[in-house]
Amino acid sequence: MAEQGKLEVKELEQVVVRFSGDSGDGMQLAGNIFSTVSATVGNGISTFPDYPADIRAPQGSLTGVSGFQVHIGEGKVYTPGDKCDVLVAMNAAALKTQYKYAKPQATIIIDTDSFGASDLKKAAFQTEDYLGEMGIDPDRVIQCPLTKMVKDCLKDTGMDNKAQLKCRNMFALGIVCWLFNRDISLVNNFLREKFAKKPEIAENNIKVVQAGYDYGHNVHASVPATYRIESKHKVAGRYMDITGNKATAYGLIAAAEKAGMRLFLGSYPITPATDILHELSKHKSLGVITVQCEDEISGCATAIGASFAGALAVTSTSGPGICLKSEAMNLAVIDELPLVIVDVQRGGPSTGLPTKSEQTDLLQALYGRNGESPMPVIAALSPTDCFDAAYDASRIAVEHLTPVILLTDAFIANGSAAWMLPDINKLPEIKPHYALPEQKDKYTPYERDPKTGARYWAIPGTEGYTHILGGLEKDGKTGAISTDPENHSMMCRLRAEKVARIEVPDVEVFGDKDDAELLLVGFGSTFGHLYSAMEQLQKMGRKVALAQFRYINPLPKNTEEVMRRYPKVLVAEQNLGQFASYLRTKIDGFVPYQYNEVKGQPFQVNEIVDYVTQKF
Repeated sequence: MAEQGKLEVKELEQVVVRFSGDSGDGMQLAGNIFSTVSATVGNGISTFPDYPADIRAPQGSLTGVSGFQVHIGEGKVYTPGDKCDVLVAMNAAALKTQYKYAKPQATIIIDTDSFGASDLKKAAFQTEDYLGEMGIDPDRVIQCPLTKMVKDCLKDTGMDNKAQLKCRNMFALGIVCWLFNRDISLVNNFLREKFAKKPEIAENNIKVVQAGYDYGHNVHASVPATYRIESKHKVAGRYMDITGNKATAYGLIAAAEKAGMRLFLGSYPITPATDILHELSKHKSLGVITVQCEDEISGCATAIGASFAGALAVTSTSGPGICLKSEAMNLAVIDELPLVIVDVQRGGPSTGLPTKSEQTDLLQALYGRNGESPMPVIAALSPTDCFDAAYDASRIAVEHLTPVILLTDAFIANGSAAWMLPDINKLPEIKPHYALPEQKDKYTPYERDPKTGARYWAIPGTEGYTHILGGLEKDGKTGAISTDPENHSMMCRLRAEKVARIEVPDVEVFGDKDDAELLLVGFGSTFGHLYSAMEQLQKMGRKVALAQFRYINPLPKNTEEVMRRYPKVLVAEQNLGQFASYLRTKIDGFVPYQYNEVKGQPFQVNEIVDYVTQKF
């Protein structure tokens, strides 16, 4: 880096960058590109797209700020990071709302053209000295007339003013690429692929990225050093930056392929699950059928019809959609048809906070139906784990003839990580529980496998396997409609027993598993934050372990043993204590400590650490 004069290049193990601006400023795209480039060179990444709650807020308003945070490490990283080392603020509102996510010594990049009097007024600044008002050291701020420079860069392209302004995010990306010594040819490749059908847009954006990079390089942008994050522990393989929603879609496709079945998705597009529908609709060549339905009920009902016809059937939604689908889900329970229900959880009751993330649907997933309607429940741990969780949910559904709920949430669904593509030949076998040849001409729909309790699946139209299913209770021996009290009791117990018999792996204990004074317990997407909190506490000399649950119903067989092994147990979850309550019902006399947040945001690692150090 001698060409950069005296500017030092510092090696870092990890860094957190946060892009922020108006919801139309392309912060998610800039963040995604930087994440992809980082994953391409072998860095570990974890991202958090923080969409505004008010999606259509007026330009420059405090409620319309969109953020994208990415944590990059030389090795594996588990969270998007609590606070950022670099904050890109494209306007005054972004600086005002996002500065709280910056470390005290963070480098801040701002577009000074978006800090005019009207911009400051919209952002509720009281003076024109916005840096002084917020107590920000100007020496840490790269103050760039970004809008003007983008217009100058594109003045000869024929682009109108609106189109030019859409490229400002690429200028900021160019500065960030310079700051971290990223190869912008990788950015260029991304843009050419993304805008393959509009090459002139790709080239104009590439031109702006280069301009941003050159700006940083030529003026050294008021920083003492640039930075490099080298991956030192590379594992050979083909990698991609993948979101949880895309990983879920891929997991479903892989499961259908492995099971030798057609994949069907019936779905209403609901935030934040819509991208599952969008992704699967791209793969008709793989035999995937998608139906975008007019409402949640029809989304689930079409999937049940597809399941009855022999497809690997899926419906995707969020919490409000689960409420609406519950009657149809019950039909899948009583008919004992395989169905995967993907619940991408979001914040709040009713419409609530559609763009924000919580774990508040757990009890609804377990009990939110009329009658005795047990279903397996799986909670994905991370964006990349969404692939494995979706695959396993599909396997359980078709092998045990049951609907299965897969819980993700907005954080891991929209967040991304570097994912090594699996070898499909090495994925676990999936064997649908089809009717047996010897059952021909004497098949009844509720005859069960003596080992698993699963009924046998006869595909309609198969000669010799005529049968009737429906929403009214059926006789367990004949399949005829039955109102007999004893039969109903038996069928309820058999369906519950079938779910309880499903074999799931033991819950793994991380950290000081042999001598921990405190066991942290979580489920699903809080894994990365709790694991990082455990590591920080260990560095402070505390004996701490972590048990993170992926399988909720049935619980792993070693659950009680693990919970009773440690003197103190702290259950941490993004709700008001649903998982802790559930564990209490399963373990006699179990009374854990609780850490609960319902902020619509992922955990902050430091807050968990502070809580533990003060409480214990």
